[in-house]
Amino acid sequence: MTVSPLRRALTVLAVATFTVAAAPAVAAAEPDPKALTWTVQPATASGPDERRWINASLDPGKVVTEHLAVRNFSRNAVVFSLKAADGYLTDKGRFNMLSSDRPSVDGGTWIDVQERVTVGPDETKVVPFTITVPRNATPGDHPAGIAATVTSTGGTVNVESRVGFRVMVRVNGSVRAALPIQGLTTTYTPSWNPFAAGTVRVRYTVVNDGNVWVSGTSRVAVSDPLGVTGHDATSAVEELLPGGSRQVETRAHGVWALGRLRTTVTTSPALLGDGQAGADLREVTATVTTWVVPWAQLGLLCLLAVLLIGARAAARHRRRRLAGLLERARQEGRQEGQESVLVGGAASGGEPDPDDARH
Repeated sequence: MTVSPLRRALTVLAVATFTVAAAPAVAAAEPDPKALTWTVQPATASGPDERRWINASLDPGKVVTEHLAVRNFSRNAVVFSLKAADGYLTDKGRFNMLSSDRPSVDGGTWIDVQERVTVGPDETKVVPFTITVPRNATPGDHPAGIAATVTSTGGTVNVESRVGFRVMVRVNGSVRAALPIQGLTTTYTPSWNPFAAGTVRVRYTVVNDGNVWVSGTSRVAVSDPLGVTGHDATSAVEELLPGGSRQVETRAHGVWALGRLRTTVTTSPALLGDGQAGADLREVTATVTTWVVPWAQLGLLCLLAVLLIGARAAARHRRRRLAGLLERARQEGRQEGQESVLVGGAASGGEPDPDDARH
């Protein structure tokens, strides 16, 4: 039976399928999860409400009763197992809860819910559950999840399909949040066009070493000692649970390689869930210096130097050739002048005319 978009939107924690070792069992009487469709969502005693998940801010030793609603869209009645477990974020930033073969040690152990519930075809059942905060619980967020599951057996493994939502329990007390930066590295990629700037790739890991669920912002600034090159970009840090980490990569375009590049990353946390007055929110800054060589620009300078040296050499050659030609012309002029003098002297001092002698 198909599910409308609205009904799909009610499913907060997507169906997760995993396998755990189990002894062989008879599977004929068990439901096939592929033929079932169901949702689980927060509720009040009277029915489902508009919450996507449950946020509970409690003092140590406090007990609170909440409700969940299981809706069976299938054609047959189904017996669902109800389970709670510690919550975590996957590498892709999606919330999930520990599988049944992994023991919970934190918020998942604080949730007490009945083990099973039978839901008829196209029926919704509301089930109460309690959250009990231990008296020695540490302040901060303790993520958990609660789900309705169906298990089928195939061969020697059990296949468990579950649908549920997150339960974020915040123990009241001192709240601190910071996003320190680890493994900050930069790589400069120049443009082979000497008239175009290059790109700085910035990579680092953001760690939530506070005790609350946070998101935040990350600002990257790249500059050179003279302030000629500059890049300032701000990006969002996706949600992180206490102790979680996330790798971040940013590219700064339009950066000129002028020797030393200084890259500074600053993170600012922001609380998620219920806000709390007096929270200690700290900015964290990390800096790395990279030395880069402007090869394209140096190549252009070398080319210009070669061209300049060649032009000066050619100019000197032309001047020398011109000077040689001028000197040759002067020498030829002097030689012609000497020859003219010799010819003129010979004509005026020659033999007397015989006719003049007879007179």
